[in-house]
Amino acid sequence: MNIHLSLTPLISLIAGILILVMPRLLNYIVALYLILIGLIGLFGKGSFNFI
Repeated sequence: MNIHLSLTPLISLIAGILILVMPRLLNYIVALYLILIGLIGLFGKGSFNFI
């Protein structure tokens, strides 16, 4: 059985949990999320394969 894990849903899940646990960090978490998603979009998913 192969499990393919995408990076963007994993980052979204972690960001959502952090916002629930530490709402004061909302601005930093959103900024970091947008930067990471932007980098993944620019460089493509090809270099971030988790199996």
